[in-house]
Amino acid sequence: MSGTPLVELRGIVKRFPGLVANDGVDLELQAGEVHALLGENGAGKTTLMNVLTGLYRPDEGEILVDGRPVSFRAPRHAIESGIGMVHQHFRLVESLTVAENVLLGWHTPRVWLGRKAGIRQVAELAERYRMQVHPEARVWQLSVGEQQRVEILKALYRGARVLILDEPSAVLTPQEADTLFEAVREMAVRGEAVVVITHKLDEVQAVADRITVLRRGRNVGVATRGELDSRALALLMVGRDVSLETAPAPVEQGEVTLRVQGASARSDRGLPALADVSFDVRAGQVFGVAGVAGNGQRELAEIVTGLRPLDAGVVEVAGQPLRGASARAATIAPKKLSFPRKSGFATAM
Repeated sequence: MSGTPLVELRGIVKRFPGLVANDGVDLELQAGEVHALLGENGAGKTTLMNVLTGLYRPDEGEILVDGRPVSFRAPRHAIESGIGMVHQHFRLVESLTVAENVLLGWHTPRVWLGRKAGIRQVAELAERYRMQVHPEARVWQLSVGEQQRVEILKALYRGARVLILDEPSAVLTPQEADTLFEAVREMAVRGEAVVVITHKLDEVQAVADRITVLRRGRNVGVATRGELDSRALALLMVGRDVSLETAPAPVEQGEVTLRVQGASARSDRGLPALADVSFDVRAGQVFGVAGVAGNGQRELAEIVTGLRPLDAGVVEVAGQPLRGASARAATIAPKKLSFPRKSGFATAM
C-alpha cells in the first residue's frame, strides 16, 4: 500500500486499573483494503478499536485521519469523520423497521425526506452493497445475520469510510459468513477500509489484504495475505508453537443418562424454535450443541431443565420422563444414577 493512510494510530496506550490493554500500538488503515486485526481473546483488539471510534480516550498516542491529528470525545465525532463500528452485540430497536433503525438519530436532512424516501434510500444502499434485507421488515422478524446487515447499513448510511466489524462471524452460519465477506470485499472495491477483528485464522487467510497481530496489548507483527501461513500467525498470536490439529482421547461411554426424543418447542415469540430434535447423552461423555445465536440452543437447554414446555416429544433422565415436570424435578437427579452432586443437570448460557 502507498500514499497517506486513511487512518493512522501512533503509539496508542490505554490503561485500566491493574491492566494495560494497549501498550504503544501502531496501526495503519488504507482505503480500499480489508485489514484483519488478529489476536487471542484479551489481546486488546476491541479496546484499540473502541479508542479509534471514540468510546475510549487514549492515555497516550495520537490518531490521524487523512494525515491530520484528531481527538474524538464521543462516538459521534468518529462517525462524523467517517469511522463506524459494528459491535458484537447489536444496537437495534427491535420494534422498529429496518429503514427506521438505519435513519434513527441521524442528524442530516436526509432523515426528514419522508417515510417513502427513507425506505427508498435504504433499499438502494442495500442493493449497492449486495446486502439483501427488506427495508420495511421489523427487526424482531429478522435472523441474526440480517440484523448484522442492518448494523452495517447504518454505518454506511452515515458515510463510513472506515468500517470496523468486531468478530463478525461469531453469530453467523458458514453460509451467512461467506455472504458477509463477499459484501466486505465489495466495500473494499468501492474504496472503504474495512477492519475485521477476529481470532479465526481461516477468516484472516480468506478475506484480509493485510494482517496486524496483537498479543498482550502489543503489536507483534504486520503481514500481507499469503506472506505467513496459519501456523506462523498462530505463533505470533500466542508466542509459542501450537498444534492446529487435535485428536480427542478415547472415552469409555456408559449408560444413557439423558434422552431427548422428537422434541419440539416454541420461542418466547411463539415461533417454532425446536423441531423434532432427538439425541442421547451417555455417562462419561461430553456432549456439544453447536449453532449460532438464535438457533434454538437456549430453548433446548430450557426444555431439558424444565423451564420451557414441550409442544411434542419427550425428555427422559435415566429412563424417567420429565415432560410437564417442574424445574425442580428436572434439577434433582433420579436415585438410580450416581452423580457427584445432588443436581443432575445444570445450564450455563
